[in-house]
Amino acid sequence: MDNQKLAELLFPNNKWTVEEIEAKYPKRNLKEGAEVTRFAPSPTGYMHIGGFFQAIIDKNIAKRSNGVFMLRIEDTDKKREVIGASTIILEILKKYDCMPDEFEEKGVQVVGNYGPYFQSEREEYYKAYAKKLVSEGKAFPCFCRKTEGLNDVKEKREKMFALGITEDKDPCRNLTIEQVEEYLQEKKPFAIKLKAKGNGQNKIKVQDVLKGELEIQENGEDAVLLKSDFMPTYAFAHAVDDHLMGTTTVVRGEEWLPSYPLHIEIHKALGFKLPKYIHTPLIYKIRENGGRTKISKRIDVEADMRYFSKEGYEPQALEEYLINLANSNFEIWRKENPSAPLDDFPFDGFNITANTPVFDIVKLNDISKEMIAKYDAETCYQKLLAWAEENSSENVDYLKKDKDYVMKVLNIDREKEKPRKDIYKWSMVFDYFDYMFSAPKTYEVDESERKKFEEVLRNYKNYIDLSNKDIWFGKVKEMAEKLGYAVDNKEYKKYPEKFKGNVAKVCEFIRVAITGEKNSPDLYEIMSVLGQEKVLERISLIV
Repeated sequence: MDNQKLAELLFPNNKWTVEEIEAKYPKRNLKEGAEVTRFAPSPTGYMHIGGFFQAIIDKNIAKRSNGVFMLRIEDTDKKREVIGASTIILEILKKYDCMPDEFEEKGVQVVGNYGPYFQSEREEYYKAYAKKLVSEGKAFPCFCRKTEGLNDVKEKREKMFALGITEDKDPCRNLTIEQVEEYLQEKKPFAIKLKAKGNGQNKIKVQDVLKGELEIQENGEDAVLLKSDFMPTYAFAHAVDDHLMGTTTVVRGEEWLPSYPLHIEIHKALGFKLPKYIHTPLIYKIRENGGRTKISKRIDVEADMRYFSKEGYEPQALEEYLINLANSNFEIWRKENPSAPLDDFPFDGFNITANTPVFDIVKLNDISKEMIAKYDAETCYQKLLAWAEENSSENVDYLKKDKDYVMKVLNIDREKEKPRKDIYKWSMVFDYFDYMFSAPKTYEVDESERKKFEEVLRNYKNYIDLSNKDIWFGKVKEMAEKLGYAVDNKEYKKYPEKFKGNVAKVCEFIRVAITGEKNSPDLYEIMSVLGQEKVLERISLIV
């Protein structure tokens, strides 16, 4: 067959030639060793934490090598595209300090010289490279999906599988130029397929940065490059785009490993240098039955990156947690360098932890609470306000109107050598400090101690003095001793039967009256912020 004639028949009106496209994308002028990475999500829904995990690795590989980190939106599947998803992706990257060096904000800006950064805007490029492959006899038009019924195709494949034949060579490989012309005149839709070289029954050796050399089943399928709407498949598009954009390293999930031989074959057919591939382990969760499964879009709220924003987690806490999943030595480094900037960590993108990472929300909470505990009250206020403006609008007016009071509340047990570490997300603040904004509705009092509780409160009305902490506690001890409570803990431990309890029990009763809870931050600080009048009001609600 005259392959050049076939190519002209199939692509009579291409806008660009391969040579013209290549001239538009010169080789990047980067220092030796600089890596070019790309985060290339499909805008088919929310941003998955597994995708963000890969974006973090992309960013760090590029940054540590003085390279380039790109965002490329793979939006060629218009049937599955969710309107606004690409905007959400960019917003998440901004919020979590993972902004790419090159990206496109549709209708707003394009940053970088290797765009467009939306694949749907690069359609003419794919057509040019597909035409080249056809002209070289490496690809062909496939009409048979439309000429055979779906049931016929399914039956044929089932028979081939039963015979142990795993290759999928398409009968359209053998069409004559006359048959192609006839089908085109009839306006039959067609796809462009790769002429696979293998039979699908042999193993080939492939290289992965993390896993080393692997043996995988070779490609035996005449895979689709351009669909009937002339939009590319992922396998074809990513090869063309990574070549033109100068991508040196591709970070993606290990679920792509079975497709790796096809991707290698496409690169070879196009004459492209293969980038390095890092197939990262998928993130799992431990289930109630003790088993492990992949973190799921369907059942796990943490799969959606928006969850962490809505709950008010510190962005850097999540980034540090994911970096620790990628490089297991991070935790040791952080303990040795508690105040060091995250950028100081010697992240190794080519030595990702091989073990399956397990998402542990408790671990994330610990990281976030350590971070929040170090903030001063002003920082907490600004972060709380920013979170509320996005997620809790009903509290914004109050935060702005009573900033001084809110600052005092946020400063309870803060800005100390050993600050309290209870808050790990901003959505907790209003519930955690609920008693600072309104009187308790319930009280943690054992019914057996109700009489003692009320007796202490009736008497305490006459002993309240918030002048300073020493005077305050002195008055509490004075009252406690008068009511028969031990003020010397050693004596109480030696002769407990002589006392109603100790002064700690008296403080607990006061704490419960003020906060409703047996456990809270520093009681004197709470009472000082509330003021004596409100403290008396709360006691009066009980006795």
